[in-house]
Amino acid sequence: MILAIDVGNTNIVLGCIEDGKILNIVRAHTDANRTDAEHAIQLKQLLNFFNHDPHSFEGAILSSVVPPITGPLIAAVKYVTGLNCMVVGPGIKTGLNLRVDDPGTVAGDLVVGGVAAIACYGAPAIVMDFGTATTVTVIDKDSCFRGGAILPGVKLGMAALAAGTSLLPDISIAAPKKVIGTNTVDCMRSGAIVGTAAAIDGMIERMEAELGYPCLHIATGGLAQCIVTSCRNEIVCDDDLLLKGLWALWEKNKNTF
Repeated sequence: MILAIDVGNTNIVLGCIEDGKILNIVRAHTDANRTDAEHAIQLKQLLNFFNHDPHSFEGAILSSVVPPITGPLIAAVKYVTGLNCMVVGPGIKTGLNLRVDDPGTVAGDLVVGGVAAIACYGAPAIVMDFGTATTVTVIDKDSCFRGGAILPGVKLGMAALAAGTSLLPDISIAAPKKVIGTNTVDCMRSGAIVGTAAAIDGMIERMEAELGYPCLHIATGGLAQCIVTSCRNEIVCDDDLLLKGLWALWEKNKNTF
């Protein structure tokens, strides 16, 4: 069994994975001010809650897009489990050929998502992650990472609307009953959900036209289910995509780590 940790801008997702099967998943708020000891205490409590012996893990792997948290989490894993944590980054074997201008700038979560897409669904694929930012990445038919697009996340966009205008309120994110809203809240929800879905449909259409062939479409992230139901393209939702990618990367690298 391994400990897999995905650090996003909003949430940290922790999974206990055995032989590719995800046994437990916990989501915690990302706090860049938390110390090594605080992370260690939280990690130990979570493992105790699921009745996992901290010293029973074969390994640990971490992907992070929040650099200030990476070091403290690595230290916490070492303290609690005694393990050195494998970190997704330069030098790790991915099986992906990063055909972008500067491979060193590709965020770890995009790599993990691409690896998971190939391992679980095959190539070519367009992978969408609906998190703090909405990312759309392309894996071509030769399993090469071709890049993609980054859009403001739905919650981020709505928060900006509420903060930057006098009359628009801060609202909860929910799918509207219809596209043409008849009140302010429904208009905002239509823009957030249906507008994002339309943007995703448009990105898929243009990316496939640029590639010259169709792709499988895979979505993950907290708002994936809500957005995908308003899309016109067929899109597979996989809430655990990044944990599956971390498992695949562990398997590729465990013998040389």
